[in-house]
This record gives sequence, C-alpha cells and structure tokens, in this order.
Amino acid sequence: MGLRINRQIRRRKRPRIRAGAAGAAVAALVLTGCGGSEADGNQEIVVAIVSNPQMQDAITLQDEFEAQYPDIDARFVSLPENEARAKITASVATQGGEFDVVMISNYETSMWAENGWITNLQEYADSTEGYDPDDFVPTIREALSYEGDLYSVPFYGESSFVAYRTDLFEEAGLTMPAKPTWDDIRNFAEKLDDPDKDMDGVCLRGLAGWGEVMAPLDTMINTYGGRWFDENWNATLDSPEVEAAVTDYVNLVQAHGQAGAATSGYGDCITRYSQGNAAMWYDATAMVSSVEDPASSLVVGKNGYAPAPVQETDSSGWLYSWSLAIPATSDSKDEAWDFVSWMTDKEYIRLVGEKIGWERVPPGSRLSTYEIPEYAEVAKAYAEPTLTAMAGASQEDSMVKPVPYTGLQFVGIPEFQDLGTRVAQQISAAIAGQQTVQEALEQSQSYAETVAESYQDGGS
Repeated sequence: MGLRINRQIRRRKRPRIRAGAAGAAVAALVLTGCGGSEADGNQEIVVAIVSNPQMQDAITLQDEFEAQYPDIDARFVSLPENEARAKITASVATQGGEFDVVMISNYETSMWAENGWITNLQEYADSTEGYDPDDFVPTIREALSYEGDLYSVPFYGESSFVAYRTDLFEEAGLTMPAKPTWDDIRNFAEKLDDPDKDMDGVCLRGLAGWGEVMAPLDTMINTYGGRWFDENWNATLDSPEVEAAVTDYVNLVQAHGQAGAATSGYGDCITRYSQGNAAMWYDATAMVSSVEDPASSLVVGKNGYAPAPVQETDSSGWLYSWSLAIPATSDSKDEAWDFVSWMTDKEYIRLVGEKIGWERVPPGSRLSTYEIPEYAEVAKAYAEPTLTAMAGASQEDSMVKPVPYTGLQFVGIPEFQDLGTRVAQQISAAIAGQQTVQEALEQSQSYAETVAESYQDGGS
C-alpha cells in the first residue's frame, strides 16, 4: 500500500498532548497474530518493542495515544532485548506480517531498507505538520537513513560513557580524569571494590548477545587497535590487539565486577548501579533515565559522567538508536505511522516529562529535548556528556586501523546477528571461567573466517 499523504490526519495540525488526560494504562500483551480490523470497528496495529524501561513507559501512556487516535487500537509484543531481536528479525525477514510497527536499530535500518523489508518514512515525516525530522540528532538521523531518506525514526539515541559515584570517589581521594583510560578504570575499580559492603568496583555486561556483552567490549577492542576484519576481509579476532582487549575486559569483570557477570546484561547493571551496589558502570548514555530517576534509584545526584575509556585512540564509545520502523508487509501503514510519529514526536517528550518525570525522558533523539528548561535542569550533569559522546562517535576517532564495514559496537553486515551472538557466547563462557580467553577467541576466529569467505570471493 502506498503513502496516503493526502489523508486528513496527515495534514492537519496534530493536537497538543495533554499531560492531565485521564485513562488507565494498557498492559503489555504478547501476541502472535497480525493487526487488522476489530469487531468495534477500530483498526488494530501490533507493535513489537524491547522491554527496556523507556519502552515500558510508552506502554503505560497508551491512554494518551487512544485519546488522540480513538480509531486505532495498539497491541504490544514486549520482550527482552535478545528475544525481541530474534522475533522481529525472523518476522520481517520472512515477511511474516505479524507486526505493523517494529523496534529496530541503526544496525538493521539501512540493510533492511536496501532489502525492501521496511517502509520509507521520509514522506510521512515531511508531511506530518510539526513533526520536524530535522530536529533529530544529526548522527542519529544519518544512521537511520538509506540513500538520504529515513527508514526508521529514533525513539532514543545513545553513545556510551562511564557513570561513577562522585561521593565514593571523594571519600577514597580519587579523581576521575577528563579522559579516562582503561588502566584508570581498572585502578579505580580495584580501590573501590568492597565485597563486605556489597559494592562492586565496576559493572560491565557479560550476558551473551551481540547487543549485550559485545557492545561495550567492541568499543574496548576498537580503542586497543583491534578489529573484526581487516581491509581485505581477513578475520582478525585472533590478533594480539583483540586478545589484549578481551583479556583485560574479562579480568576486570571477574576481579572487580558483579557476581554472576556472565548472565548479567544491561538490565541487571541498571539495577545494581541504581541501588548503590556498583561504584562505576560503563554503558549506554541512555542509562540516565533510570539512574537519575528518584522513583527507582538510590543514587540520584551522586553521579558523575565521564567519556568512554580509551587506550590507543583519542575517543571511544558507540552510536546506537532504538528506533521504530514499519514493515513493508503491514496493511495498516497509515495507522502505524500515527503511532510511530506519536511515540517519536516532540510532544511525547513533554508528555513523559510531565506525567512520569523529566528524568524518564527518552534521551538522545531530538536536539530540542535539551532546550526544554525542566529537562535541562535535571539533566545538567549528563546532557553535555551525552551530546558530546554522540557527536564524537565515529570510526575515524575511535578506531586505530581502517575497516571495510560500518559500525562501532557491531559489524554492519547481515551475518553479524549470528556471528556476533556466537562470539558473545564464547566471551561469556570465558567470563564464567568455563574456558580461557585464548580458547574463546580461537573458536570466534573460526566463526569469523567462515563469514569472511563470502566477502573475499566478491560478496556484498
């Protein structure tokens, strides 16, 4: 179905969302059927999202969406990150048609657009009054575009940085450098680690998954001078640089990280750091929505934020966006866009701030977010570090050697979902002490060599 851009709702000025509107929150439903017309005459759309805190906030605000679009019923598939990736990818790649809206990232967007799996959203975005796609953070907008057009739109954007307890640093007589190295982080973690007080020196992801343990670890590999493939698509996971980075990561999390780190991901680190059980946490800049939320965090106002640690480069970190796309198979594209635009609009940002709290605002998607006085006040400790990290997230600044692929915390090829997961499983096993780093990388190199063969033979 083509774009019906003359539809009345597309051209009319969208009403301002009123934070005081009444209505009960809609619970997340795990569904398997596709969207369609319901008995009440409303159009049903099925939305597949990742069950991170900001996405759960969107579910609780569905009474606001229903008030604005009473003829649309949104139903949700809300799953943990690894499960959501697998389910969404399987559905979209096979054109299963289960979903009308899917939450994906800058990893999938350009590849899926090239394959014709998702809908070009540029004309929708340009023709929706007040939506203002030019307001998106430039690096994020570019990462979600294919041939100059948006194919997904950002719900939130992120790079990575170090959150650290300023009170604990002060008590220990420590000072976080303006540009910390991994040696600095290791030294601080050793000094601040206090098992008797249930205080980890640092929290780092160890959970298997290309979007879990491999995200922070890949930035460490980059700044150590490592890479997945060289310019001729030779696999290089057995290089000294990669081995040094992985060894330091594994040793750090084993010695001074959280217990059970091999099964600990982003969600677990949110809990441990927010509840005061970790002195430092290197992870996504989007963490601030939970760390600085007084309703759930015990460390509000006690945090400093430092750039991603470096080793051989001037900067480090990643660039990532959880974004919303519309599968090409959807029979309800206009209704799907109504939901997508509602959840990624400037007014949604205000809605979250006014109804849930300014600390819970999805960060890193729109420049205008940082001009809202209420948000600027609560975000004064982390707004500038977030935008600086996102603006500086580039291969030129955070990699030592050139690579034939795009991506900082991933390799921008279709095979990476499987390859990254397989390698992550090996790394997690090393963190768990089930094998050595050398054994993990030997097997990982074998996986990468298999993938590399098709590219060396003239593959895409």
